[in-house]
Amino acid sequence: MLQEDAMKKIFAAVALIVVLLTAYLTLWPVPVDPVQWIPPLSDGYSGPHAVNTGLAGLRMISLGREEGPEHIVIGKDQKLYTTVAGGKILRMNQDGTQQEVYADTGGPVLGFDFDARGNIVAADVDRGLVLISPDKNITVLTDNVNGDPIRFADAVAVSQSGKIYFTDASTRFAPKKWGGIFPASLIDILEQRSTGRVLEYDPAAQTTRIVAKGFSFANGVVLSEDENWLFVNETGKYRVWKISVTAQDLDIASPGESAVILFENLPGYPDNLMRGLHGKIWLGFAKPRNPAIDQRVITSTPFMRKLTYRLPKFLWPLPKPYGHVLAFTEDGRIVADLQDPGGRYPETTGVTETADRLYIQSLHAKGIGWLPKDNVF
Repeated sequence: MLQEDAMKKIFAAVALIVVLLTAYLTLWPVPVDPVQWIPPLSDGYSGPHAVNTGLAGLRMISLGREEGPEHIVIGKDQKLYTTVAGGKILRMNQDGTQQEVYADTGGPVLGFDFDARGNIVAADVDRGLVLISPDKNITVLTDNVNGDPIRFADAVAVSQSGKIYFTDASTRFAPKKWGGIFPASLIDILEQRSTGRVLEYDPAAQTTRIVAKGFSFANGVVLSEDENWLFVNETGKYRVWKISVTAQDLDIASPGESAVILFENLPGYPDNLMRGLHGKIWLGFAKPRNPAIDQRVITSTPFMRKLTYRLPKFLWPLPKPYGHVLAFTEDGRIVADLQDPGGRYPETTGVTETADRLYIQSLHAKGIGWLPKDNVF
């Protein structure tokens, strides 16, 4: 009898736990408000993206205690400049020697470019668009658009006219309020409300305007060689856009002639864009696509997206590590595709090309990976 009573209590406790867990997973309020989105069926690593090991033999430049060389630029002094986690921009020789902290904005910098005067124009995710002068003074150029805050400054391209184009990846999820860059980007892509935008800052007029909006996480940006077009990564929908610099508050849901999709249904999440040599543009993929995420019963159902958010983070269906970068021409022809299926260098966000090397950018790596170009072309 006592044993029977004990079993009943255990059963009741288990039933209560199941009821509470079910109620939590289905009813607990969450800050995300997902919308329906039906992703295209992935072609996987096939065709021009056929599996290869072209990125598997990376050599490494140690950054000591620093990590996250998410964006790398070669300065006019032929030094290598790179962002690292926390807001620092490091400067070093191209072989990695004589490393120094060139500047520290105090907030993570995701992308930057040099203007004609040698200033660094940087996307600080906490502060907005900032200018770092050669004497290391830091000035905020813009942190809002008509009073609407810039919440997720991401990538930067400076034109010869001096106008600055940059992305505001998400107007809903600022990294400083949502646990950092990576968690905030995951939440934005999970929600699929497509609030990212491309902005233009005019230093002469000191004005900021919206070029285009409606991106599911607006990421990397580069200018065409004639500077009439912008190439923009839309990370959350596996696409690369080509957008006129003259576009004004364009909603890409109805692009007209001012914007076209250059690549779609890519095999991974596109991240940074960088101009290479001889007309090339380099594209990095932070992660490959995950079949579990691409299952339409999950991604197309707002309820399932909310349920996913309620799960402990270690149960989220994150894609496996996979190194992948590619180069393309402005008309959309892929001229190089380099991969590392083993994912030994995490989050390959982009490529910086010199006459003899390819430097690989990464969101979380503890060093800079590089390849001799003789091994590639």
